[in-house]
Amino acid sequence: MRRLPPARLTPFLLALFLLAPPAHALVDPSEMLQNPVLEKRAEAIGRQLRCLVCQNESIEASGASLARDLRRIVRQHVAEGWSNRRVIAWMVQRYGSFVLLDPPFEPLTWLLWASPFLALAGGFGTVLVLRRQPSRPPPPLSAAEKEKVADLLAR
Repeated sequence: MRRLPPARLTPFLLALFLLAPPAHALVDPSEMLQNPVLEKRAEAIGRQLRCLVCQNESIEASGASLARDLRRIVRQHVAEGWSNRRVIAWMVQRYGSFVLLDPPFEPLTWLLWASPFLALAGGFGTVLVLRRQPSRPPPPLSAAEKEKVADLLAR
């Protein structure tokens, strides 16, 4: 069997990678709604909801079993005719504002929204305090240390 040299294999693998279809968390077709319009609505709602296991992914992008359960609940409510707002409100009532990938600006989330600015202010404050402190010169060498340095330099 003839092997391709790495220089010829790399473009082939790159093309294969670029042509590959994107992976979706919905691997089970039974999870999807039969009506494409309702399925699109359910996906749009799912992209706004945080996976409570992964925390940085939507329930649509997550493969966690809890995300699968939440996708099923969202699709069930959409199939029952609930509005997008009502489904999201139900999720927030059940799991709190944390379930939203883009939480609202309200008193409970002020610290969450302000934390990047607080971290920057803390960093600048630390730099200012450290720069204001006068640097002390190192203590002079003892006689033993001077002798050791002279010995090292003589070698």
